Amino acid sequence: MGLFSSFQSEETRRAEEVRSGARAPDRSERRKCWDARDAYFGCLDRNTIVDAVKDDAKARKACPAENAVFERDCAAAWVKYFKQWRVADIQKKQRIAQLEAENAIKMDVTTTFADQTAATSKGDLQDMLASRRK
Repeated sequence: MGLFSSFQSEETRRAEEVRSGARAPDRSERRKCWDARDAYFGCLDRNTIVDAVKDDAKARKACPAENAVFERDCAAAWVKYFKQWRVADIQKKQRIAQLEAENAIKMDVTTTFADQTAATSKGDLQDMLASRRK
């Protein structure tokens, strides 16, 4: 902020607060961030850059304008998260493609934390406790 902070517009001040994480972005600011992210990721795709964190210098050289807008329009924590998410998403898609190429069988998995004999009502619970006491 500094000496000239009182001369900043309210919009500029809010944008800085959103970028720093001091203020949560509103719907239009989130949309602006997502659009900037999509444009940046499109540029990375065109330049075959997967990991913009590891290949930061290469990404900044290939997509300077998109990177600047992305970092300007998104909170710093979001920028880091989106870059990491991109790598994980690409790796997941590559792994799925590899498994499909190996003719892996897709399994539908549902998770429950109770076994099939679990009590579903108060009466069932009482009966289960009574049987364990015997």
